[in-house]
Amino acid sequence: MEEVVIVGAGIAGLATAVALKKVGVHALVLERSEGLRATGAALSLFPNAWRALDALGVSEKLTSLYPPFSKGYVTDVKTKAIQEVRYDASKGSGSEQRTLHRKILLEALAEELPPNTIRFSSKLTSIDTLVEQGSSICVLALEDGTIIKSKVVIGCDGVHSRIARWLGLGEPVDSGRSGIRGIAVYPQGHGLNHEVQQFVDVSKRGGFIPLDDKEVYWFLACKVPPKGSDMGGDPNLLIREVAENLAKDFPPLYLDIVGHSDFSTLTWAPFMFRYPWDVVLGNLTRANFTVAGDAMHPMTPDLGQGGCLALEDAVVLGRHIGSSVSQGGELETRDVGFALERYVRERRWRAAMLITASFLSGWVQQDGSSWWMKFLRDVVFYKFLLGKAVSATRYDCGKLC
Repeated sequence: MEEVVIVGAGIAGLATAVALKKVGVHALVLERSEGLRATGAALSLFPNAWRALDALGVSEKLTSLYPPFSKGYVTDVKTKAIQEVRYDASKGSGSEQRTLHRKILLEALAEELPPNTIRFSSKLTSIDTLVEQGSSICVLALEDGTIIKSKVVIGCDGVHSRIARWLGLGEPVDSGRSGIRGIAVYPQGHGLNHEVQQFVDVSKRGGFIPLDDKEVYWFLACKVPPKGSDMGGDPNLLIREVAENLAKDFPPLYLDIVGHSDFSTLTWAPFMFRYPWDVVLGNLTRANFTVAGDAMHPMTPDLGQGGCLALEDAVVLGRHIGSSVSQGGELETRDVGFALERYVRERRWRAAMLITASFLSGWVQQDGSSWWMKFLRDVVFYKFLLGKAVSATRYDCGKLC
């Protein structure tokens, strides 16, 4: 009998395992891949994520590698108008934003776990429950025939989560937009300022962010699937489509960065999200099963909050499950169901709000060139609403205990 089984060794799964370890609960992490997955190459973490990493005790590993940003720019490709965005980069200000390699984050979390916590190549085939001594027990069957019983199962298995489906949550829907991401490599150094650069055009938005002296993370979001996306994401076709079609009007510097891409880091994916009312009204926990990260709240990447919310989830889950540990150091099965309900109550509305805010942010920045859309984007969104959205990134999920 396992205390807790976590399905998925992404950001949410590993962070949750670390949180549980710190409150005295052992978790087994099941990962279907053969090793740690780093799809997406890089991600930005905002103040709410760094507060969560502080609670998990891993932030110092990362802050020493990646300096914060002090400012960024948003350029209208057609009009050449530039909006400056200022960040408070002073340490401890609560406003730090950093962009880092996804794999480095996963490795930093995995290093905190005891050996053999993660079981790779573990493919889930069935989910069930049974009652033992009046308590609900979770039963998972794996492709290799292994049967695992656990007091708690946490689905951190991504956008197309089997655990979410078992709970009865609606399938994520396609937003009608997609994104290409990659990392450019300059062996002799890129010479760029440590600033966030974004470029907005009709139905598309791109940008780049230096990771270190030699690597630059770049992205492009658009309303049409790029050529190459239907051929397994052929890197040559993707690069050509970006340079010769989708971003042909972008500044030469952006195109040069795209041209320096490491093909192994290139990814294309549609932007999926869960309807916010499914999160508010749906079953996020049942029979000692629950979900976290993208399994609970897949959202479009326009506010950069997917990974940040996953880290918040981990801390909140650890705090509530930790309250169900007996004096003997074991989970009280009858109490843990109430702990999961408290976790869901704390996360439900925040997740739904950020799903909505992310979708609207993407819509207003990319959807059309009419005068009223320009007014909404340039006057209403950038001057008034963006600040409100950014304030949500300063949220403090609290400590583990």
